[in-house]
Amino acid sequence: MEQQQKPGVGKVYLVGAGPGDPGLITLRGKYLLERAEVVVYDYLANQRLLKHVPAKAQLVYAGKRGGVEHSHTQAEINQMLIDFARQGKMVVRLKGGDPFIFGRGGEEVEELAHHGIAFEVVPGVTSATAAATYAGIPITHRGYTTSVAFLTGHESPDKPTSTIDWSKIATGIGTIVIYMGIKNLPYIVKSLVDNGRSPETPVAVVRWASTPEQQSVVGTLANIVDVVRDTGIKPPALIVIGDVVNLRQTIDWFEKRPLFGKRIIVTRTREQASELVAGLEEAGASCFECSTINIEPVDDYKILDEALERIGEYHWILFTSLNAVRYFFNRLYLKGMDARDLKGPDIATVGKSTADLLLTYGINADLIPPVFTGEGLAQSLLDLGVEGRNILLPRAAAGREILPETLRGAGAQVTVAPLYRNVPVQGRTDELRAELATGRVDLITFTSSSTVKNFLDMVAAENQEELDRLLAGVKIATIGPITAKTVTDGGLTVDIQPERYTIPDLIQAIIETYR
Repeated sequence: MEQQQKPGVGKVYLVGAGPGDPGLITLRGKYLLERAEVVVYDYLANQRLLKHVPAKAQLVYAGKRGGVEHSHTQAEINQMLIDFARQGKMVVRLKGGDPFIFGRGGEEVEELAHHGIAFEVVPGVTSATAAATYAGIPITHRGYTTSVAFLTGHESPDKPTSTIDWSKIATGIGTIVIYMGIKNLPYIVKSLVDNGRSPETPVAVVRWASTPEQQSVVGTLANIVDVVRDTGIKPPALIVIGDVVNLRQTIDWFEKRPLFGKRIIVTRTREQASELVAGLEEAGASCFECSTINIEPVDDYKILDEALERIGEYHWILFTSLNAVRYFFNRLYLKGMDARDLKGPDIATVGKSTADLLLTYGINADLIPPVFTGEGLAQSLLDLGVEGRNILLPRAAAGREILPETLRGAGAQVTVAPLYRNVPVQGRTDELRAELATGRVDLITFTSSSTVKNFLDMVAAENQEELDRLLAGVKIATIGPITAKTVTDGGLTVDIQPERYTIPDLIQAIIETYR
């Protein structure tokens, strides 16, 4: 739905954020977020969607939790949309679910139209269909019902009487899906039963649908009030009523994933965490991304620059991390060079992931050791013979010395060229400690020794007893033996370590542990 824009005035886009899973936003919605100048977002819109928003965009929270006062009244929200548009801004109004299904989207665009503000409405996956689907309930099924009704369990307080005709709804509709109905559940149940719906009708209540925090309970109209009370289900939740709820026993899929309900802290750098987080969340985990290191360039590239000027003199270039590959090629390009200038030396990587990244720069690794560690790479090179060989090792400023020292001991000339530094992350200590203090954390992942050391610094435990208390019941997964040793040196225990030291293998090892 779109309205023409007046010259010199901005435009407001009402975008449905979907039910909770950030992957369920439409391509159109993502496109608009990536170009927004102002984003006004709700409580039910997953804040991870804000990653798509330009850094310079203005973010305005306009949500409400159940039972808590609005941060802005509806009238204030309407006015700010008008004001931002009149400033010539591209405004995205990000709303949970679909803007036009119990989302007050109609009220907002009415106000925009009244003031001559151009707008567009982008539909979203509504919570009703998502809650049923992610709970394993098809809301229509030709073997059960071909009719469905969406109702609100919380009508406008300004209405003198209810507009829901329970006498017709109770027996005239196969599946009933009720939004915002938890607080009025006893009234809803009574209205349906009093108007002819069988007390034995199956009912499901789904909280935080499509997210790793999803919680589903099942009962009947006769007992669902007790079930919800006993299990502590709170808003936001949807109620699904009808015989189709029985199908959940057969086709429940979302909550049966191997890591469903597991809370995992990922300590990798923000730039590198995406693959690990995506793999864990695909298996059902809820990830708390808390990078414990930042990667910064070194102040002086003199050693690397001199090495690049005589790159043909080297027999080997060794890459021991993804960051080394990225920073090396950034500097190579800055010097007016490219992959063609690397035709002389052979190139080795510490593991397959580094080799895969290297291939994106047009270079096939000549050597990948069978054991993905510095020691493994050193041994593979020793097996080939390195005496008298000139070797370039571009790496972190403070790296492990086992590789260059081993090669030098075998007669090689090794040039260590610092490219970047691993530095601690500032300002997240309280957030990390608070997360651990909840007692909800099941697992922490470490993918390098730096992540371990900085994690321990951030936790800032006064003694081993406090550290043990904070990590009580928390498993630890490491990507390889070097990282594992740093964990044990820090007084902790490693519970999970893959046989191959890659992110996909780490994910699989975690899945197998919990399966």
